[in-house]
Amino acid sequence: MSAPRVVSLAPSATATVAALGAADRLVGVTAHCDLADDPDAGPANGEEPPTAVGGWLNPDLDRVADLDPDVVLTSDGLQADLADDCRERGLDVAHREPSTLDEALEGFAARGADVGRPDAGERLAADARDRLDRIADAVADRPRPTVYCEEWSDPPMAAGNWVPDAVRAAGGRYPFVDPGERSREVDPAAVERADPDRVVVHVCGHGDRVDPATVAERDWAVDAPVTVIDDSLLNQPSPALLDGVERLARLLHPDAFSVADADDRT
Repeated sequence: MSAPRVVSLAPSATATVAALGAADRLVGVTAHCDLADDPDAGPANGEEPPTAVGGWLNPDLDRVADLDPDVVLTSDGLQADLADDCRERGLDVAHREPSTLDEALEGFAARGADVGRPDAGERLAADARDRLDRIADAVADRPRPTVYCEEWSDPPMAAGNWVPDAVRAAGGRYPFVDPGERSREVDPAAVERADPDRVVVHVCGHGDRVDPATVAERDWAVDAPVTVIDDSLLNQPSPALLDGVERLARLLHPDAFSVADADDRT
């Protein structure tokens, strides 16, 4: 059986497919999908890179249809209508809407099945859980600092979805949004009352290109160090999210990981 032709309309799906070792099955991706560093990022025939089909919320569906995909990948509630539009064109769509960390990990296995690599999907999910277990062991019995994660800064929005789970998996407290709830605008006074020990900024679509001073010098009574991290580490339900949890854990508990790293070298 030939490899399926896959169009991914979600950056998180594209990143997951690449982590599955199936980037060569991608015949179309959005302008927001990043495969520049993947040498295998070509279609099933291996001759050309995937065709860019537009933005993740406004792709050119005529171009998608012309690629004759076996499956179109979409993600998040913001793409639900787009998924329906693809189905109305007769396209086979695999739509996933994870809202918690556990659902994101389950999605790795689901994406493996979506692109004909179910075993790779199961392995990717299992590896992610192993990574979380190692983090949990490293931060166990340590004080849990309060963390405020900002997904958008104008207006300030506290990150939701899987980010509350990610903070807790990294050994922190996150009193701003419950796991699985959408990100929402936050009153600076509420952040002040929570008295965070750390402020983490990961503005959607900005990578790590945010000046921390724009948050640190905000007119609010928050006295906590501000760290900017690449937004893909926390905003995408892809394997990069595990990198994000590890980054948070090392930020919150550097001593725990200096000990663990030393043990690994002996």
